[in-house]
Amino acid sequence: METKLVEPRGGEATSKDPGELTLERRPDGRVWAVRGGGGAARAVWVQRCFPWSEPGRFLSLRDDDEEEFALVRDPAELDPASRRVLEEALVAAGFVFEVTRVIAIDEEVEIRHWRVETRQGARTFQTRLDDWPRLLPHGGLLVRDVAGDLYHLADPTALDKRSRALLWAFVD
Repeated sequence: METKLVEPRGGEATSKDPGELTLERRPDGRVWAVRGGGGAARAVWVQRCFPWSEPGRFLSLRDDDEEEFALVRDPAELDPASRRVLEEALVAAGFVFEVTRVIAIDEEVEIRHWRVETRQGARTFQTRLDDWPRLLPHGGLLVRDVAGDLYHLADPTALDKRSRALLWAFVD
């Protein structure tokens, strides 16, 4: 199986063999991606890509400038140590909050303020006014806040009447 890497800044995707990309956690606590056993190396963070139906696949490794350093199509393509580092990074970065109730959505200048209840507890977060929730193929909504956290509304029609009223602009 091949690990697919995406070259940053407009380069074309290239195929490398699985040993070409390794992930390691360094003493600074950050995840580092290394190409070609000593080649280019960067501190990265993990961002899930579509499809949301396969959250463990298609993982973008991004540097501090949000440039994609590599794309991991399937973690099984990595060596066991790299896969372990990736799985730990996903636990830290990939938490998806399950929204059970919308308490308030307020707009201010360029920001939308949300107050919600989730299965994990009460949360407040912000989105940009031009960032709308994504409609998922199964009918749910996905909201990404300005910090990159994800909020999932599995079935907006099953929410209480007030929550549905606050979300009407997103689901009609």
